[in-house]
Amino acid sequence: MKSHLKPSLLPLSMAIISAISVQQATASTNLMPRIDVVGSSSEDVSKLPGSVAVLHKEDLEQMQPLSVQDALKTVSGVTVREEEGYGFIPNIGMRGLNPNRSQKLLVLEDGVPVAPSLFLANESYYSPRIERMESIEVLKGAAGLRYGPTTIGGVINYKTKQDINGAEVTAKAGSHGYRLMGLDAGGTAKGGDRFGSISLLTSQGDGFRNNGFEMKDVVIKGGMKLNPAHTVGIKFTHYENDINTSYVGLRPNEYRHNPTKNAAPDDYFLTKRDSVDVNHQWNIGKGMQLNTLVYWSQISRDYWRRTPQTRTADATTFVACDGTAECKNGNNRTFNMLGIDSRLGIAHNTFGIKNEAELGIRVHTETLDNIQLRSRHANATSGGRINTNQQSSADSVALYAQNRFAINDKLAITPGLRVESYHQKLDNEINRASGSASNVEVVPGIGATYNLTPKAQLFAGLYKGFSPAMVATAINATTGVDQQLDAERSTNAEIGLRAKDGKFNYEVTAFQMDFENQIVNENLGGGITRANGGKTLNQGVEAGVGYLIGGGFRVDANATWLPTAKYNGSSKGGQLGPNGNRLQYAPELVTNVALSYAQGKLRTSLGAYHVSEQFNDAANTRSESTDGRNGVIDAYTVYNLNAQYAVNKQTSLFGVVRNLTNEKYITSRLPDGIFPGVERNFEVGVRYKF
Repeated sequence: MKSHLKPSLLPLSMAIISAISVQQATASTNLMPRIDVVGSSSEDVSKLPGSVAVLHKEDLEQMQPLSVQDALKTVSGVTVREEEGYGFIPNIGMRGLNPNRSQKLLVLEDGVPVAPSLFLANESYYSPRIERMESIEVLKGAAGLRYGPTTIGGVINYKTKQDINGAEVTAKAGSHGYRLMGLDAGGTAKGGDRFGSISLLTSQGDGFRNNGFEMKDVVIKGGMKLNPAHTVGIKFTHYENDINTSYVGLRPNEYRHNPTKNAAPDDYFLTKRDSVDVNHQWNIGKGMQLNTLVYWSQISRDYWRRTPQTRTADATTFVACDGTAECKNGNNRTFNMLGIDSRLGIAHNTFGIKNEAELGIRVHTETLDNIQLRSRHANATSGGRINTNQQSSADSVALYAQNRFAINDKLAITPGLRVESYHQKLDNEINRASGSASNVEVVPGIGATYNLTPKAQLFAGLYKGFSPAMVATAINATTGVDQQLDAERSTNAEIGLRAKDGKFNYEVTAFQMDFENQIVNENLGGGITRANGGKTLNQGVEAGVGYLIGGGFRVDANATWLPTAKYNGSSKGGQLGPNGNRLQYAPELVTNVALSYAQGKLRTSLGAYHVSEQFNDAANTRSESTDGRNGVIDAYTVYNLNAQYAVNKQTSLFGVVRNLTNEKYITSRLPDGIFPGVERNFEVGVRYKF
């Protein structure tokens, strides 16, 4: 079944290219309209009754992250899990929630969902590249009710480069044949009424585990100021990436003797994504502004995997591809997403006090074609016998409202309410079975801020968390068995303190997430892939601090201490571990410390990233199983060194060495074996501005 959601891309692309073909001005005065999660100023942060972090352009240039996932290691409360090493398939968690496929939080780019779907299968098969980002916003707490669904952990918003004038070329090269070329170009017409930009990236390499890749990424933007009240912008993206990677990890002896081995060299993860966003901003006047976003995306993910036959301590053997047996599976999915999100902001003086209200509506529809093919050929990446053919769809309407009451100069209270109504449908095209479900979730929250001093603020929030059960994971794609997954619901609370005083800034937050029903992930060794974990409880403290020492030196640090991340009640059907056992992939301590130096043309930084031990299964198994699929994941610490030097106004050189001490460590045993961390590697590059 082919979706009819796809718009005609050619006219849209031509319109954007026309917008770029304008005379360049010396400085851009008009930015593309978009929906920001946090905002661009310290005042925007102070209005949010929750934990907030913003990685600015300067921060990203300083740390030289390999991916957006790599950059997020510097944010308190965030945990990441490496998979193929480059962050192409992101695994990001928040406050002890399992990072597997970033399913426990909402990830956006310029306010638009990045996940392939919101209600059918929200696993992240794609991640925007860090090279085209100007900043990253991370929002936790009650303020996240403005977005949804799946904001129990928080909201991450990647903001693409906005104010591009002129042209800039970037070239990188590094370990394992890594190389990248990038171009950013753009400008604004003299009158400031038209603006546009283009960002091109191409990258390839042999991979950290002999899992080579070839990636292309294109972003084209254009916009026009119609009159003083109306501005419209459009963005088109195209992404392709072919990665020689697999679900199958290493076995214990492979990891000990050859950690860079590709355990499944015939497996390929093939991704393609196109998207179009149209933004309109209407400055109505008298404190009113209406932002409307129309978004469309299509992502195809073809995952071709050899069929394992046996697993021993030495290796994985696969079903022979000799033409007599079906030896390779093509798990191929195509997603389409279309929606409109409109938000009205109103500043008013009801009750004789300053108020800021926001009212919003989102109408959203999506489809999923889920096809599994069986082939007799090891090199197959297309064709074969259709084993599974499922068509899913979901429609939703979301309404939300919040109002910030500025009681006085110190105290502000912000109550909010979000209502998500959605309908899911699944059709099995092979046996003609079908099913559907409808649900309405009412999600309230309230937050407050109190200015202790002009530079220190106390904040607190209490809100309900909600995440729908995904159709594509609630019903087994191979057997058709309903996994009986209820929606996730939690009661979340946090209280924190943030301050910025000259050379010193910090934010400290205590949090609790009390789940009625958390959906947890199990590896294949546990016999199931997903299950209702029942009641769980996460409690902890996260903190971030920065201090300007002087003489060009600065230190930045963050830590997340999670003493409690446990099963807190019987699981549905008694499938999982006993009460009190620790949740999977919820390390008790995660820290990141960086000492940086900036003087004249030179900037350099030395950082350390530490993750304490983690469990892979609900039984909290410590001893390693013969095949490596179970066992404790030991603590590890990785050191990184980076530097950049501005030769002149046009040219800058940069380089980074990651894992300086060549630490050997395991990042995951999920879903099928050992996935090692990245060994010592380097990267050098040059950036030239025309």
